[in-house]
Amino acid sequence: MTDYAQLLENCAGGDRASLRTVMDAEGGRMLGVALRMLRRRDLAEDAVQESFVTIWRKAHQYDRNRGAAKAWIYTILRNRCLTMLRQDTREIATESDVLEMRQDSDILSETWERLGEGGDLQRCLERLDAKKRAAVLMAYVLGYTHGEISGRVGAPLGSVKSWLRRGLAQLRECLS
Repeated sequence: MTDYAQLLENCAGGDRASLRTVMDAEGGRMLGVALRMLRRRDLAEDAVQESFVTIWRKAHQYDRNRGAAKAWIYTILRNRCLTMLRQDTREIATESDVLEMRQDSDILSETWERLGEGGDLQRCLERLDAKKRAAVLMAYVLGYTHGEISGRVGAPLGSVKSWLRRGLAQLRECLS
């Protein structure tokens, strides 16, 4: 079993071989966690790399009395991923992104038309403000995660989550 606490103490002392040992032992799993959070390999790889830079620079801040070293390492990765989701300024729209957004718009329009005039769901959706309605449709029709919606509409992740929560509560109330 790898003693991560000792490896971090060695990193704090400038031992690059210890950082390499942590990278070899946890790099693959960290990439998997980052991929699940960010859903893009390029961003996940950036998050893991930046996490290791942070681990190297802040290894002296690790205190084995406050918690497990492995948890400290994954907390750094998690925080890095969340920061990347919040910022979302790294994304540059490519031609395929623009085409995909157009397709999303077409799918949402088709779905809206299929609901039919005068239907209860359409009536309740119309009562939602535009941001809440778009978030609900993107999540439940297009299947986007909260982070993906945040990136597509250019809003903070917390705002998207609250739009969804409030929008669903309003729909539930309207439909009951």
